[in-house]
Amino acid sequence: MIDKGTIDKVMETAQGQITEVVSEFVNLRRRGINYIGLCPFHNEKTPSFIVSPHKGIFKCFGCGKGGNAVNFLMDHEQISFIEAIKILGKKFHIHIEEKELTPEEMAHQNDRDSMLVVTSFAAAYFMDRLHKSDEGKSVGLGYFRERSFRDDIIQKFQLGYSPESKDAFTKEALRQGYKLEFLEKTGLTIVRDDYKVDRFRGRVIFPIHSLAGKVIGFGGRVLRTDAKTAKYLNSPESEIYHKSRVLYGMYQARQDIARQDRCILVEGYTDVLSFHQAGINNVVASSGTALTTDQIRLIARFSKNLTIIFDGDAAGIKASLRGIDLVLEEGLNVKVLLLPDGEDPDSYAKKLGGEALQEYIQKHQTDFIRFKTGLLLEEAKDDPIARARLVQDIVRTISVIPDSITRTEYVKDCSSLMKVEEQVLYMEIGKLRKKRQEDASRRTHYSENASPTDGVSASQQQKTDQMMARAASKSSNPFDAEEWEVLRFLLKYGDATLGEFEFEDEKREVSVGEYIVTELRQDELESVNPLYNKMMELYETNYKNENFSSSGFFVSSSDSKISSLATDLIAREYSLSRIHGKMGVVATEEDLLEDLVPKVVTELKWKKVKVLLEEKRQQLKKAEEEKNEEKFMEFLQELNNLQQAFIFISKSLGERTVV
Repeated sequence: MIDKGTIDKVMETAQGQITEVVSEFVNLRRRGINYIGLCPFHNEKTPSFIVSPHKGIFKCFGCGKGGNAVNFLMDHEQISFIEAIKILGKKFHIHIEEKELTPEEMAHQNDRDSMLVVTSFAAAYFMDRLHKSDEGKSVGLGYFRERSFRDDIIQKFQLGYSPESKDAFTKEALRQGYKLEFLEKTGLTIVRDDYKVDRFRGRVIFPIHSLAGKVIGFGGRVLRTDAKTAKYLNSPESEIYHKSRVLYGMYQARQDIARQDRCILVEGYTDVLSFHQAGINNVVASSGTALTTDQIRLIARFSKNLTIIFDGDAAGIKASLRGIDLVLEEGLNVKVLLLPDGEDPDSYAKKLGGEALQEYIQKHQTDFIRFKTGLLLEEAKDDPIARARLVQDIVRTISVIPDSITRTEYVKDCSSLMKVEEQVLYMEIGKLRKKRQEDASRRTHYSENASPTDGVSASQQQKTDQMMARAASKSSNPFDAEEWEVLRFLLKYGDATLGEFEFEDEKREVSVGEYIVTELRQDELESVNPLYNKMMELYETNYKNENFSSSGFFVSSSDSKISSLATDLIAREYSLSRIHGKMGVVATEEDLLEDLVPKVVTELKWKKVKVLLEEKRQQLKKAEEEKNEEKFMEFLQELNNLQQAFIFISKSLGERTVV
């Protein structure tokens, strides 16, 4: 357990540095006093994800996600609150002491936490074997030395070695108290009845990191020559490792990719290592597989510019061309670089060195569509049928580009290169885009008429769930809109002075928060929404404490529901453009608190009394039908009292019709 004082210190520091926390995962651009970027929680091409440094919050106006820095890390990395606190404590150099977990507490950790603990241990074990065992030094370290990798690169990527013995790692892990269940779930140990064997035995190890720096999986390269043994082996899919969503080296490269606004994509682990050793750090690897949509979106969060490096001759990359259409479809600007025959990124980086390699990339990288057009033209030569197929292929590629201006530029270039009239290309592109729109429309229609989870992406389902939850909240709570406004003023302006009001038989200055709490409590007003009540109770308990800040208190809450709601309440800035102050100057909401706060509280009371009136009329009608004279007179008196209250509130609002 971590003491509350330490947690509060981490929360406060992270809230003040939220931009730094989020920018490790999202490429942010300044917009006024805030920052904007592509949301990491759902697929979007137009940024709707906002980070507000002065409020210490993030908010996506596309999918609805919001909260503080701790919430962001928890949601993004799918980790617990305590894990997020530890990561942020380490980031901001805050010493965290915690008691050692008992066996019972360890048993209650969820699978994901336990798997991350196991992979962390494994990475440390493999590094230790590489540097401290005779076998590791001679075989594993010998391999890295032979490939000319420096010690700093070996340390930077936490490279390691798994001994040749069939179960050396598994035995050590079990001896240290790690459970076989999680060794198997992470894929580190292969279990067949009573047979247990290390998956990566006899291999040099390349740990694979999440964006937060957690080891989530491994790649292993065998060193012995054996035709039956796969040269490279990856961790299997698991709760913490999904190969299609990960790019090797992204954790080490993410800041340089954002800073240089370009990502370089290579194929293998050692390609990444060699580029980093040459001083080129904005490079990641697909680990020998075709790019997936998730991987492309991961790159897009840090940069819209991608350079893909291929080795071998031009014919060798033809199989990859169709896959790059996916990259264009996500709105990235793609260049390709074909290395000289016989060279790969690893060998060429070592051959040229950093500065010369940078110059070579700048000089020889080619726009993808122009490269593809040139490649296919050379193949088609004067064959009219082949050239017709070429035109169709290029048109299909251009048609997936979402930006119309970019498409126009490519049409001009390709028209010139292929000697085809622009109008012909536009017509073909129009047909393809129309067909895609029709297909998408049919899918949408099917989705709307299918069950909630049929054919719907996780992000779409999440957004739908949030909308349904909000709608359900409103339908079950007839006062939701009014209570929402009262809470919004409480959180945004609770600390502000409202003015002089008569409270407890004396006239004195009160804050916005004190006014709202007093007004609601004296009329015993509560919400049917337990979260609204909880926030009101927390405010009432804490607002008199020294240095209490209403917005900061709720945004930095360890309760993700409270933090998320607080973010929603204060995320938007409201400007009352139709309300003018003196000399015709436009007044802001904050300028008019003395009028607005009593008004929103009174509107809530008006709505409550209006609903109570209707309920009382129904009770009165029922008592009359049942000829219950005693109840009838009781309800009539209550109805009269409510009507008097309703008239009084309506007059104070000055804009309601008494019904």
